[in-house]
Amino acid sequence: MDISRDGAADLDRIDWAAAGWERLAAGVGRRRLPGWDATVGLVAGTDAALLFDAGATLREGAELRAQTEALLGGRRVTHLALSHPHFDHVLGASAFAGAEVFAAVGLDTLLAAARERDALRQDAVRHGVAEEEAAEAVDVLAAPRHPVSGERTLDLGGRQVLLANVGPGHTAHDLVLLAPPPPGAAPGSREVVFCGDLVEESGEPQAGPDAVPGRWPAALDRLLALGGGDAVYVPGHGAAVDAAFVRAQRDALARRFGCAEDR
Repeated sequence: MDISRDGAADLDRIDWAAAGWERLAAGVGRRRLPGWDATVGLVAGTDAALLFDAGATLREGAELRAQTEALLGGRRVTHLALSHPHFDHVLGASAFAGAEVFAAVGLDTLLAAARERDALRQDAVRHGVAEEEAAEAVDVLAAPRHPVSGERTLDLGGRQVLLANVGPGHTAHDLVLLAPPPPGAAPGSREVVFCGDLVEESGEPQAGPDAVPGRWPAALDRLLALGGGDAVYVPGHGAAVDAAFVRAQRDALARRFGCAEDR
């Protein structure tokens, strides 16, 4: 299918279900990957398309590339945004050669460090990725070339999306994606916010050694301010949720880490 310049009506013809994806809004969908239930998101414009996260291995990234090209009528993903530096979200990134890669500022330096790359490989293997697959994905993983320190708007053609560095929280480098409805969308169309692992629905939010617990509730405050009360919030793992769920998780994290009062 060719995505024309006719706006939301054409974007809404994407057959998400046929590729095993979930439609969230006109031109916006996501897939919950097997294994760790990590979410990848896709936002399509008339001229460009952005993928949010890239899977846990090069093989998974290649599968995502093939699926997204089918969804986009043969066009390729032009922009890739990485939510945070955990293996199940970044190790498929090199399958998207030619895409402009965005991430929270500092992630480029982190992924260039030999010690951090080895830790990424070890974490993937510890969670069940084959040693050879993990080593290959880490070896070819390139550092993102487009750091986001605050907010950055991208024009995909017929629609704009916003990347926002709202962390630290789950990690020191948490990036989220806001996809407003495109011009011509049906009345009542809602914004979609891809949250990365700042929000989790399928289990308790995971706070590893690279988490910044004292800042996590504030990161969710910024996330809620960005999306508002009516948006669809897409966790890094689990089903899509609403603002009330995010607020409840924010308060639970505040109690868990004893770092802020409930709102």
